Amino acid sequence: MNQVTSTGGGTIRILIVGGGCAGLTTAQRLQRALHEELRAGRAEITVVEAAPYLTYRPLLAEVAAGSIDPRHVVVPLRRALPDCRVLTARIARIDHARRLAWLAPQSGTEVELPYDELILTVGSVSRTLPVPGLAEHGLGFETVGEAVSLRNHVLTQLDLASSTRDPELRHAALTFVFVGAGYGGVGALAELEDMARHALRGYPNIQPEDLRWVLVEATDRILAEADPQLAAHTLAQLRDRNVDVRLATTLDSAQEQRIALSDGSRFAARTLVWTAGVRPAPLLAATDLPLEPDGRVGCLDTLQVLGPDGAALPGAWAAGDCAAVPGPDAAACPPNAQHALAQAEVLAANLVAVRAGRPVTAYRPEQTYASTSLGLRRAVAHTRRRSLTGRRAWLLHRARTLRRLPSPDRRVRILADWLLAGLFAREVVSLGTVEHPRAEFESAASDADG
Repeated sequence: MNQVTSTGGGTIRILIVGGGCAGLTTAQRLQRALHEELRAGRAEITVVEAAPYLTYRPLLAEVAAGSIDPRHVVVPLRRALPDCRVLTARIARIDHARRLAWLAPQSGTEVELPYDELILTVGSVSRTLPVPGLAEHGLGFETVGEAVSLRNHVLTQLDLASSTRDPELRHAALTFVFVGAGYGGVGALAELEDMARHALRGYPNIQPEDLRWVLVEATDRILAEADPQLAAHTLAQLRDRNVDVRLATTLDSAQEQRIALSDGSRFAARTLVWTAGVRPAPLLAATDLPLEPDGRVGCLDTLQVLGPDGAALPGAWAAGDCAAVPGPDAAACPPNAQHALAQAEVLAANLVAVRAGRPVTAYRPEQTYASTSLGLRRAVAHTRRRSLTGRRAWLLHRARTLRRLPSPDRRVRILADWLLAGLFAREVVSLGTVEHPRAEFESAASDADG
């Protein structure tokens, strides 16, 4: 087995596993705090992430709607972290007792990666269920590629419905089902419904009332993490737009593109989007760190990993979706970008403090005021005094989203996208060939062989 040569002379080796919001922000803060040590070779920060960029998920719905260039919601890690070593790979397993991680590169054998301080920010993955037909027909909404693919898919269904004479096929093409009414599901449905309604200007034989949008939620409310008043406002807004919201309902089957719901409903749909929550990254189970019943890493409010004896586990830290960090009411903070960013700042400061022999500080989350976009110039937002809807909520939501994006460069680019979108009509062109760039070449080659 190969081994990465460790640096001697008392160099601090910091390993950050995961390059999402928490991982990137932690690395940026450490890069700034340990600038002199990094330049002098007395410290080394290694960031391991399967993708060479961070995806800012709160903006994926606007990518799907065509309001933002897909490249502008990703932050290249190497550019953002010039003083860190960024490895585009996965960690296969971690033995913290020996301070060793095993790197699984895209090809070749595993490599030992020794460290002194471990920071877990691996986030979460989609939580899927063994629903018949889901694997064959379901679409995810966690990556930029999935957001672009969903946009192309919706526009392709409009093309199909406009050109077919089969009423059953037309009805199935114009039926869009979203399972999961969290921020991701609600935002994606609302943005795409708004985009599809705008696109109908180019389809004179399809009327807005021909489109059917169905939102399926297993619990008795949408936006479970939001203030109840905000959730109620959002539900009312969706139903005013004729979105069929099914609460306390689950997806039983999606075989042969026929949707079966637990309330007895049966109908055909060619679009099924799965946004039904997340679960901790599988890597956590391949470590020797103590885990909570929900699979997350148990942490103290200082972001240090909680050891078996109830004290901080030396050299182990965690933040973001993968970390069960207690909040003011002792319950673990919910997995979202706002907590991930704030926890990362506290984690970096505490790690530097521990190395310097100073006391650490506890993570005390500020009061969160949530908001969500419901399409162009439409949103709902909760403030300290009241809930807002319409254009004011939309502007407030965009300001909050832009402020939390951990890249000044991307903030400027996204702001430019928004300004241009205000001057020109929304683009509603499907670029389905982007997903299969060799399709026409393969077709031509097949015809030539024939």
